[in-house]
Order: sequence, then C-alpha cells, then structure tokens
Amino acid sequence: MGPDHRSRGMRAMPISLALVAILAAPVAAIAAPASLLPTAPEASSPPSQLVPLAVDSAWTPRFAAAADELVAALRSRDEAAWAPLLGGQWLSAADRVRVENLLGDRHSPFRRALFSKGFTHRAILGWRAPASLSADERAAIEAGKEAEAIVCWSAGGDGTGPWPATATEADNRPGRSYACARIVYSIRGTTSAWRAFIEQAPA
Repeated sequence: MGPDHRSRGMRAMPISLALVAILAAPVAAIAAPASLLPTAPEASSPPSQLVPLAVDSAWTPRFAAAADELVAALRSRDEAAWAPLLGGQWLSAADRVRVENLLGDRHSPFRRALFSKGFTHRAILGWRAPASLSADERAAIEAGKEAEAIVCWSAGGDGTGPWPATATEADNRPGRSYACARIVYSIRGTTSAWRAFIEQAPA
C-alpha cells in the first residue's frame, strides 16, 4: 500500500485509512472539514495499484451499501440528497457547483455512467496488499475500524472494465469510461459513518 497521487486535491493515502485495501483480491461519510489524506506522495514511490476488494472481506458489503446510497443520491441530481454524503456543511460552495456540473455536463463521465440507457456496472477497489504481510497482520486489518476504497461506475459492456489502475486515474476526467468516488468509512462502537469525495482533474 503505497501512496497515490491525485490532481486537484487527490492526495496520497495513509496506511491507517487504507487498511481495507490490503484485503483486496490479488486479481481480477464522515463529517470532516477536509480530506484526511497527506498532500503529496514520496517522489520515489510509484502509485499503488488498485485491485477489487475481496468478496469475503467484512468491508465489501459496507462499501457496497454506501455506494448504493451515494449513487441513488447522485442520480437524483438533488443537492439536498447528495451534499450531505459529500461532507454536508463542510462541502464548499465551489465544490457543490463542481459536483453539480459533473452531474449535468454531457462530457462528464458521470453523465454516461449514471444516466445513460446502458446497464450500470460497479467496481469497489482498494490498494494492492504488500506480499510481505502475514496472516496475523491481515486479520488485524480486517478487524480495523477505519478503511477507504474507491468506487467506480461504468455503463454498458460486461462490467470487466477497464477500471482505474491507480487512484490517479480515478479523476473523473472528461473522456474516462467510468466515474469514481472515494469513500472513507469509520466505525465507532456500534455507530458507522462514511463520507464520499468526488475528485476531478483540472481541465
């Protein structure tokens, strides 16, 4: 799990938040004022590869439920529905306009992925685990209380992709065949909370 680079706010992922990514298959909203990620990756470290979360991971159904709620809100195009999932009072006016434009712009990947007539496929992606992790380390991560994943949608095809290979490619740039959101998930006692972030590369 190395850092990843993102444009315009896409930042490297800390180990503490990305723990669930370690459990991703080797193949094939929290209210906070800002992203919890560091500002830049180490220059010597290449972007970590994204891989599908393991089907049997305890985190997979949690992210799937969050993704279902998020996509329904985005499809409504109602700011009152999607803004609370993207930070609520901490979502700036500029970001609200940006998301609204992403949902309405005919060149936006969200327009095709969520509003076209083709069947919408979904991928839940985490960061590839280091091969050096022991079984005990993996078990500790699975039992963790915080995790992060990237959820992407694409219309048409058979759902096999292509999907982003790194977080840098989950930038919702015009021309992408998929649209993505980053979801940060936290469990405190019996309470679960999550927040989504929609990244966008500069025009």
